[in-house]
Amino acid sequence: MRVGWQADERAHHKQRWSARTSLASAALAALLPLLYGGVGGVLLLLVGAGGIALTVAGLWWTLTRRGSARAAAAALAAVAPAAVIVMFDAANLLWVVLLSLALWVLAVWTGRYALRSTGLRPVRVREHRTPPPRRPFLVMNPHSGGAKVERFRLREKAERLGARVVLLDPEQPCDVTELARQAVADGADLLGVAGGDGTQALVAAVAAEHGLPFLVVSAGTRNHFAMDLGLDRDDPAACLDALSDGVELHVDLGFAGGRPFVNNVSFGVYGAVVQSPAYRDDKVGTALELLPELLTGQSGPRLTARAEGRTLACPQALLVSNNPYRRDDPAGLGRRERLDSGVLGVLGLRVDSAAEAAGLLLDPEASGLTVLTAREVVVDADHPTVDVGIDGEAFALPVPVHCRIAPRALRVRVPRLRPGVPQAQPRLDWRRLRKLAAAVGRTAVTGRPSRPN
Repeated sequence: MRVGWQADERAHHKQRWSARTSLASAALAALLPLLYGGVGGVLLLLVGAGGIALTVAGLWWTLTRRGSARAAAAALAAVAPAAVIVMFDAANLLWVVLLSLALWVLAVWTGRYALRSTGLRPVRVREHRTPPPRRPFLVMNPHSGGAKVERFRLREKAERLGARVVLLDPEQPCDVTELARQAVADGADLLGVAGGDGTQALVAAVAAEHGLPFLVVSAGTRNHFAMDLGLDRDDPAACLDALSDGVELHVDLGFAGGRPFVNNVSFGVYGAVVQSPAYRDDKVGTALELLPELLTGQSGPRLTARAEGRTLACPQALLVSNNPYRRDDPAGLGRRERLDSGVLGVLGLRVDSAAEAAGLLLDPEASGLTVLTAREVVVDADHPTVDVGIDGEAFALPVPVHCRIAPRALRVRVPRLRPGVPQAQPRLDWRRLRKLAAAVGRTAVTGRPSRPN
């Protein structure tokens, strides 16, 4: 019909002009310093890049030095960017830089709008309709996340929905895994946790082992797993709606040396820092105390990691995650686009000098950073055991540590309505944007073709 055709044509028109606006904004953002400031503007941009490099170098020295050297490095890291801003302002180019940044933001926003409207949507985790559980069992940590269990009256709501709830007592530690196994033996048909990600992983492994659905209640401090599931982290009580009105997501579960993890396992610097008893009370102070020796190789084991035929020699930090984290979108850093890709994310970092640290920031493809995916990662060391952080909890594991992923092994029951589910942003593809910008009429959209009238 003509009305539908006109609506499609308007959508295609917006798509074309969004792509054109994106390309024009990106070009103007790059050319503006040259057009306004000439050669001097370009030189100032180079000075700005040098200032960024000095800032990163100062941060590196701050982390690897002690005493007066650390204080001087921290001062350099603070003074360098301030000096660059003063120089741009003195040359009357500060507004040019700010306008260039604004144009770049516009280019990214309009480019993603154009790509979203092509009809090519990111793959979403499939939702499975299942009947509500009849005998759910939940473990709750009343001290997790600043006493969220009590503040949001999670126990009362869960019991009203028919769940059996066990509160953990820090004065009487218990084996959470055995607690979950006993609940299964008593007939539980769903296992859940209101607590941190480390506790979530232990109970999730039991649920996966027995093929039972698993319920996540975002009552921890950070709730990274809950975030990537799209759950409401501000209102953990909303997670309990899954008991009465829920769907299931089949997601992956990671294992490191036989221990389960829902987020990641960290080797190297972070794995060593979290071992300190003082870390929980003073994270920054503990890290500054331990990092100089860890980053310069004076303490800690020398690691070697093998994944997908590649070898990572002596990384200072190694992160193996249950599905890869996003790196292409600053707004999406720390998030995983999918939880069911069936692969581990691997991120290895090795920096031996301030120059390499600066190069790492200026060049995302620098040799000191390794990013890949793999179904299995084997981590070895020159010590019999290696310190690791598994979902933020400290462990020491015998080497070699085999990390693997169990594809879609975990049935996670979540509320049908989840306000935390983000709209996945498409990756910027400048080649496709050029094609969209040059397209004529109805050929702009690459989604489903329209039916003939």
